[in-house]
Amino acid sequence: MKSTNLMMAGVLALGLAFDVAEAKTFKYAFQGDLNALDPYTLNETFTLGAMGNVMEGLTKRDKELKIIPGLAERWEVLEPTRWRFHLRKGVKFHDGTPFTADDVLFSLDRLRSPGSQIKSRVPADAKAVKVDDHTVDFVLASPNPILHYEWDTWYIYSKKWSEENGASQAQSATATSLNPFALKANGTGPFVIESHQPGVKTVFKPNPNWWGKPEHNLTEVIFQTIKSDATRVAALLSGEIDMMDPVPVQDVERIKNNPATDVLIGPELRTIFLNMDSFRDELLYSNVKGKNPFKDARVRKAFYQAIDMEAIKSKVMRGMSAPSALLISPLLFSRAGEFKRHPYDTAAAKKLMTEAGYSDGFEVTMDCPNDRYVNDEAICQAVVAMLSRINVKVNLLAQPKAKYFEKAGPTRKYDSSFNLLGWTPGSFDSWNVLANISGCRDADGKGATFNYGGYCNPKTDELAKKILVENDMKKRDDMIAQAFRTVHEEAGLIPLHQQSLAWGISKKIKIAQRADNQILFYWVQKE
Repeated sequence: MKSTNLMMAGVLALGLAFDVAEAKTFKYAFQGDLNALDPYTLNETFTLGAMGNVMEGLTKRDKELKIIPGLAERWEVLEPTRWRFHLRKGVKFHDGTPFTADDVLFSLDRLRSPGSQIKSRVPADAKAVKVDDHTVDFVLASPNPILHYEWDTWYIYSKKWSEENGASQAQSATATSLNPFALKANGTGPFVIESHQPGVKTVFKPNPNWWGKPEHNLTEVIFQTIKSDATRVAALLSGEIDMMDPVPVQDVERIKNNPATDVLIGPELRTIFLNMDSFRDELLYSNVKGKNPFKDARVRKAFYQAIDMEAIKSKVMRGMSAPSALLISPLLFSRAGEFKRHPYDTAAAKKLMTEAGYSDGFEVTMDCPNDRYVNDEAICQAVVAMLSRINVKVNLLAQPKAKYFEKAGPTRKYDSSFNLLGWTPGSFDSWNVLANISGCRDADGKGATFNYGGYCNPKTDELAKKILVENDMKKRDDMIAQAFRTVHEEAGLIPLHQQSLAWGISKKIKIAQRADNQILFYWVQKE
C-alpha cells in the first residue's frame, strides 16, 4: 500500500507542475473492450498496444517498426545458441521497485504459465540464466536469428509486485471473473493506470519517473469503449473524443469533410482470413455426419473460389482493403508477388464440390467476431451469401470478440467448424505465420496455438523448423515460398485481405500511426 501511495503521489506532483490552462487530456475510443490489464491473457493487438503504454519489453519498436533497445539497452550473440542481454540500470517499476534480472527470469516463467497466450514469444526449450543483476543470457537448443523479434510485446513483470498481488500466473481467459491483479498494472512504462473499469473506461497518467525521454505533452489519457460505429463517429465529430479506431469505411469522407477532424489512412500488416476445421473426423456444427468435408482439399478450394474478393473490396470495404493470396502482408515477404489468389469462379467451385461428393452442398456454422476487425460481421455476411451459390448453407454466429475468441480459440479447444480471424505477425516475419497460423497442432492446441482450423501438413512444419535456424536469406526465402505454396495449393486456409488502417482524429492531435495498428499515446501531441 505504501509503494502505491508513493507512486500516485509522484503522479499528483507532476500534475501540479502544469498550469490548469496547459492541461492536455487525450480522449480516444475503440470498438472493442479493454478488460484484463494482464497482457499475457489475450494475444491481441489492441490490448497489447494499450498495455504497451504502461509496460515494456526488453526491446521496443520505433515509429517505423524498427527494433530498438527497451529495458535491455543492448544485446549480443555470444554464440549461435547464447544471447546476452544487458539490462538498463536505474529503471523502476511504477511502485518504486527496481528492475533487475530477477524480473526477467520471473517473467519468462510467467509467460509459460497455463493461462498465458504469449508462450510463443520465447522458444519452449530456451533457458534464461542470470549473469548478474543487470545481465541475462538466453541459452537455446538451436540457433534462432529472430529470437527477439517479438519481445517488444513480451512485457516484463515485477517479481516482487506479482508475488505480493497473487499475479505469479497469468489471468486465464477461461475465468468467469477477473482476478484482482488483472484490474491493475505495475509496469516500467511512460504511463501509469489511475483507474480501470473493464469494458468501459480506463484513465492513464504520465509516469514522472520514466527512464525515457517523453515525446508527448499529455497530462491525462482517457480510453473508452464505444461499440456503436455511429456513436463513435458522432463523438469524434462533436469533439467529445480526440481519436477513434476504426473509422467505418462509409464514414471516411464525412469525417474528412468536417472542418475539425481528419482521417489517417495507411497500410496495415494484419491479414484477415478464414479457418476451416480440417482437424476433426466429424465437424461439430454441420449436418454432415460420420466424416469431415473440410478434410478434402477440393472442398476447401471450392469455398475459396466461391468467394468474390473484388466484391468484398468494393462493396463491403469501400475500396479500403487489398485482397491477398498469402497469410502475410506483401510488405513483409519479398517474394509475395509470385503468389496469385485462386480465381473467383462459382462454376469451378461447384465442380470441385461435385467431385468431392457434395453436389447438393451441406450445412455448417460460421463463427465471426463483430467488434474486432473492420466490418468483420459484414465480411462474414458476404461470405455466407457467396457460399450459398454453391449450395452451402452457412449459419452465422457473430459475437463480441471476447466471446468469439473464447469459443473459437484454444480456450474452449477450438469449438468451431468455420471462422474468420485476423493476424499480424508480431515478429513481422513469415516464420511467425507458419508457426502460429498454418502449423500443425493437437486437440489441446500444442503446436500452432492460433491455428483455429487445425490444418496440418507435416512437410511445412519441417520447413518451418529449418526456416527458424537458417541465416542465409536466399535459402530462407526459398523455404518460406515453398511452405506458403503448399498451404496455397491445398487451400489449407483462405486468405481474404489486408484491411487499411483508418483512424479518425481531431485536427488538434498529432499521432504516429504504425502499420501494426498499436495506439501508442507516448507519441501524441495535442494543441
